[in-house]
Amino acid sequence: MGKKVGNTVKRFGARYGATLRKRLLDTEQQQKAIYECPKCGMMAVKRKFVGVWSCTKCGYTFTGGAYAPQALKK
Repeated sequence: MGKKVGNTVKRFGARYGATLRKRLLDTEQQQKAIYECPKCGMMAVKRKFVGVWSCTKCGYTFTGGAYAPQALKK
């Protein structure tokens, strides 16, 4: 038996192909991860919605990438 894909893509069953399901799994894990806040430095940045990120510790909200926050341009 081959390696199974993660739980979040099990909803698709055998549809759409293994490669696309694995790519979707990577994207979903990336968007649900917790990132470092550029203002306070804590690991507390979560995605609010597409392109908007917010620190749960200091409340700093900023825009960035759709699935992972982009580095801020200074």
